[in-house]
Amino acid sequence: MKRPARSLQRITPQQLRAFEAVARLGSVTRAAQELHVTQPTVSVQLRELARAVGEPLFEAVGRRIRLTQAGEALQRTVGEIDGCWLRFESNMAEVRGLVRGRLRIASVTTAEYFVPDLVGPFAAEHPGVEIELAVENRDRVVERLYRGEDDLAVMMLPPADVPLETAPIMDNPLVVIAPATHPLAGRKVRLAQLAGDRWLMREPGSGTRLVAEEHFAEAGFEPRIAMSLGSNEAIKHAVAAGLGIAVVSRLVVESSVPARRRGGAGLVVLDVARFPIRRRWSVVWRRDQLRTLAARRFVDYVERERRLAG
Repeated sequence: MKRPARSLQRITPQQLRAFEAVARLGSVTRAAQELHVTQPTVSVQLRELARAVGEPLFEAVGRRIRLTQAGEALQRTVGEIDGCWLRFESNMAEVRGLVRGRLRIASVTTAEYFVPDLVGPFAAEHPGVEIELAVENRDRVVERLYRGEDDLAVMMLPPADVPLETAPIMDNPLVVIAPATHPLAGRKVRLAQLAGDRWLMREPGSGTRLVAEEHFAEAGFEPRIAMSLGSNEAIKHAVAAGLGIAVVSRLVVESSVPARRRGGAGLVVLDVARFPIRRRWSVVWRRDQLRTLAARRFVDYVERERRLAG
């Protein structure tokens, strides 16, 4: 029997590409289409890869496939290899005096209201940098930080158990929104007066929800949660439709086109005691991961823009 190390040395880039595509897409057929090869070719590459690893990488669950424990470990490793290679390419560009390569940024969903406006001018200044922007909820962004998938992340609530450096971007006050017809609109309100309201919350794992729940616990307030929704736009529309009230970033409100223009009730920010909740947006990166030149330039750009704005 061959030693595992020698078997692993025979793994090819084609096998890893096939594995990464199948793991990401959850389908051999879709992976083959993306890679422009036949389905049997992908299947053979996966079999050879599993033989080299010495463990099955996928298991069938009904008509779908999912990663085994070994497959999950390999997926993390492939992500790390990809990140190392991209950083190498960036370092070579730096040696040549160029700002080139790829800049991978993960952003939590609420930050999508300003991140494109931040990234756009930077991209114009650095046409040699290809920017990949992934917009996910906080849990997914944290997972990506654990795996070192991205150069930078934009978020409100960085995890405490990852070695991170942080550069603040802007304030992110969280406010309570309600339909414009809410009986307490335009009045000063105590949280206790909202105990009977239906509260709409972001999904578990959302940064906004985590901060709101922590704030309510500190105030000794238990909201009557009626619904969880997976996006800020869904929250806005549900509140405007009279389904309840919610805690959102003020950015979400400022981006709204009042629903009354479309025949709805519109939104209002309630003047609630202990609100707004003061938080801020930051760009973060792993302290133990070498930053590319493009990533360093982006952080410099963010800090410059913050100084100009402040």
